[in-house]
Amino acid sequence: MEEIRDRLNWDETLEKAGLGEIHRKVQDGERLSFDDGVKLFELGDPTLAGYLANIIRERKNGNRAYFIRNQHINHTNICRNKCRFCAFYREKGQEGAYQMTLDDIFAEVELHKDKPFTEIHIVGGLNPDLNFKYYTDMFSGIKRIRPEIHVQALTCVEVAWLAEITGMSVKDTLIKLKESGLDSIPGGGAEVFSEALRRKYWPNKLAGNEWLEVAGEAHKLGIPTNATILYGHKETYEERVHHLVKLREQQDKTGGFIAFIPLAFHSHNTDLTGIPRTTGRDDLMMMAVSRLMLDNFDHIKAFWIMLTPEIAALSLNYGADDIDGTVTEEKITHMAGAETPTALTVDELLGLIHDAGRDPTERDTIYNIIKEY
Repeated sequence: MEEIRDRLNWDETLEKAGLGEIHRKVQDGERLSFDDGVKLFELGDPTLAGYLANIIRERKNGNRAYFIRNQHINHTNICRNKCRFCAFYREKGQEGAYQMTLDDIFAEVELHKDKPFTEIHIVGGLNPDLNFKYYTDMFSGIKRIRPEIHVQALTCVEVAWLAEITGMSVKDTLIKLKESGLDSIPGGGAEVFSEALRRKYWPNKLAGNEWLEVAGEAHKLGIPTNATILYGHKETYEERVHHLVKLREQQDKTGGFIAFIPLAFHSHNTDLTGIPRTTGRDDLMMMAVSRLMLDNFDHIKAFWIMLTPEIAALSLNYGADDIDGTVTEEKITHMAGAETPTALTVDELLGLIHDAGRDPTERDTIYNIIKEY
């Protein structure tokens, strides 16, 4: 009887808030429209959006909350793109610029060889001094050290850059990268699919439609990818929802996206310094609306590095089903002022997930279950 009363209260509350039709669509498994997504953001009620998002979250993943044991390597911060929102990039010769040699990278892999990582995550800048062989040798060398490891590396932006400098097609570039040991693509560099914002803040970066084309080519070759959005800077609610709709359309076409990861903007040390951090309310709204709009994505990830571990754990009740992993050791967000740890232990991840009332589930990159706790 109590469950019936609670459900009736939610029905009434959602109806009064003007979300009755969206509630019906969610219950019936019907796709939400662009206008539905904008309406949810404009209403700005994370409690109601989270309730709706969790209907889908639990339909797809039950009470599981996933995590992974992974290692991050950011091999260079030298980059030609000079995006105004980026605190990570440096020009060659500038103070703080760095470029890891292959021996440096292999030493990092060897250092953690005895740890039960299942994934190495590698992204960096578009460094003109690094040729294509650097990347293929990197991946093949990592596989020699840890043949079992899953290499998730290179944003779609980096893949397009390598195709440009080699004169190869994106398809042929991806084939050679896959042959050398690339297993999947992590999904960064998408930012927001708004040409107006791109022209103003990241004019040298791959356009949104081109990012989607690279992802589509990877999917056709059996290389799964993640997808992201960078939110909390200059974008509008309409631009956020447009981004989600374009990802959903691409997933309909090629079906290779593993997870979606909303990335909260950090402005410190960027040209946009002064933009305040996203609030917990906005983070939870972004998570919930993403889960509601991306009906053809199985997983929504709360990346604790950008959100804080506490907000990431809270997100597990607002549509997210994944909290990422041990990380060990991320540089990009911390150079933009992140005050989160650079790594978490498995026990810390388990504690966050338990505190959220979810069942911790260790996974590999493509969501094969390793262990349920």
